[in-house]
Amino acid sequence: MTEKKPNISLFFPVYNDERTVSVVALRALDLLEEVADKYEVIIVDDGSPDASGEIADQLAVKHDMITAVHHPQNRGYGAAMKTGIAKSQYDIICMIDGDNEYDVYDLKKMLAVRDYYMLIIAFRYRKLYSTKRIFISFVYNAALRILFKSPFRDISTGIRLINRAVIDDIELTSNSPFIGAELTLKSMLRGFPVGEVGIQTFPRDFGQGSATSLKNIIGTIKDIWRIRKEVFSDSYDLPEGRTRG
Repeated sequence: MTEKKPNISLFFPVYNDERTVSVVALRALDLLEEVADKYEVIIVDDGSPDASGEIADQLAVKHDMITAVHHPQNRGYGAAMKTGIAKSQYDIICMIDGDNEYDVYDLKKMLAVRDYYMLIIAFRYRKLYSTKRIFISFVYNAALRILFKSPFRDISTGIRLINRAVIDDIELTSNSPFIGAELTLKSMLRGFPVGEVGIQTFPRDFGQGSATSLKNIIGTIKDIWRIRKEVFSDSYDLPEGRTRG
């Protein structure tokens, strides 16, 4: 008996990604045609100053399964991710960054284990980044393991699979790149099974990523302390009818 293919929403945010928007979108269509019954691809233009938004609109005109969504100004990675989730209509939601450093086809590994986990993230066992970026990633993940008592190796990698039940049960509030960690940590605390699959990354062949910009680092630090204060508070997610006096 052939297993029924799932319905899948796949979205990716773009900001200064005009050279990769088409590559990621068309590769996503190829993947979804293979693995999904019904599907959609949502491109979230986070107020990009380059031609990313225009290219997204052109793709949406050419392909019925592609939708382009635009922020009138740059609101941040977390805001773009929340928009993508809000626009997704199916119960399996896949997300990938728009710079093509991750490969869409790695989502097949996540789809293969979707019956066992409600949220699936990735850990990069080979990172083709600068020494500085690898060091920042190491410190970031180590700090979050200590601050949140979490077991995850690579909590904010820009590719993940989310079951809608998770999104319906937790509230995401970060606008910085910390949103990926917020999603994972809150899912863990709620008891949702979180899986990790190993992936490789691919070199960025243009420009520089914005995740380690000063603006994003400051925003991430602020969100870390805010979310830590929230989840370790005396009022967070208490059992029904129970309070701490």
